[in-house]
Amino acid sequence: MQIVRNPTRAVRIGSVTIGDGHPIAVQSMTATSTRDVAATSEQVNALAAAGADVVRIAVDSTADATALAEVRQRTSANLSVDLQENYRLVEQVAPHVDKVRYNPGHLYHHEQQKPWQDKVALIADMAARHGCAIRVGVNCGSVDPAKAAKFSHDDSITPMVESAVEHCEHLDRLGFTQYCVSLKDSDPAKVIEVNRRFAEVRPDVPLHLGVTEAGLPPDGIIKTRIALEQLISRGVGDTIRVSLTVPNNRKPEEIVAGRKILEDIAAGRVRSVVDYGLSTLNIISCPSCSRVENEAFVELAEQVKELTRYASDHRLTIAVMGCRVNGPGETDDADLGLWCGPNHVNFKRGPELLGAFPYDEILPRVKHELDLLIAQKSLDTTSRGA
Repeated sequence: MQIVRNPTRAVRIGSVTIGDGHPIAVQSMTATSTRDVAATSEQVNALAAAGADVVRIAVDSTADATALAEVRQRTSANLSVDLQENYRLVEQVAPHVDKVRYNPGHLYHHEQQKPWQDKVALIADMAARHGCAIRVGVNCGSVDPAKAAKFSHDDSITPMVESAVEHCEHLDRLGFTQYCVSLKDSDPAKVIEVNRRFAEVRPDVPLHLGVTEAGLPPDGIIKTRIALEQLISRGVGDTIRVSLTVPNNRKPEEIVAGRKILEDIAAGRVRSVVDYGLSTLNIISCPSCSRVENEAFVELAEQVKELTRYASDHRLTIAVMGCRVNGPGETDDADLGLWCGPNHVNFKRGPELLGAFPYDEILPRVKHELDLLIAQKSLDTTSRGA
């Protein structure tokens, strides 16, 4: 299958180049505690051995940054660093990585009075000094608040596109062009639409594709396949990640799944449809990373999936998130949302927080609220038919 790809610019990430017709790169992210140097190095090398072109590591503190420098000494893999909420850590991590990822929505969490443009300028300066690429990572659950406020709650796509375009223009003005963009959502249809719209405005910018919180396999692979098949078949996309909720020792499955999807697209074996809006239960969960504060999160996601099988024919969304960074925002649009802390699970109905419950008490609460939602929807359907 011959695919005419968008004429994006070339962006070098260590020994790999994306864009400008280069092969589509496959990425993943570590799920170990970054401060556990031995475990993180082992996972980086396992992912690289599985075929990862780039491996991302989250850094959320000075201790993480110190550990990252040690990890760098133990691997030859191309490393990307996720700055999370503390953009200033770029000064410590840039010498040790090949790419820096920042989220425009997270630039507001520190030094709130400082313009975001100044913060990006620091990131770009450090990246340029150390030969790093940059990823502008726009996420549905943590959109730039200034952009989100301009549009209705029902329009989550336009603020994402505007935020990405604005940051591209700022990086261009700074003279920094070694950047790519990602625009991610847990809904494959939205991933398709937001990336299609951005690519129409900035066809020159390489795109990192993925479905965030895709969830447990095989569902998470199916969701990601839907988005990637539709976009890459249209020439959109230069690097990908399949985000799966799996235990640490199974993280290389993300690379295997990504390679398989690319292989099938290249061979013309595209079998998805764009519309993912089926009238069935949708469970989304994040792929886990070093931000997860309790490894019971993955087991909890499995338990929620098993518990809710009886509701499979109901069009409801349950989100299970592993940390405080994206969890609060990314559960807002779900009918029921769980985001996990060290000892408790925060439980939400839509944007409303119902409380924080111990891990061994949360499942009955989920079932209770799910039953109430099903009963309410049944009542609404009966009322409309009366």
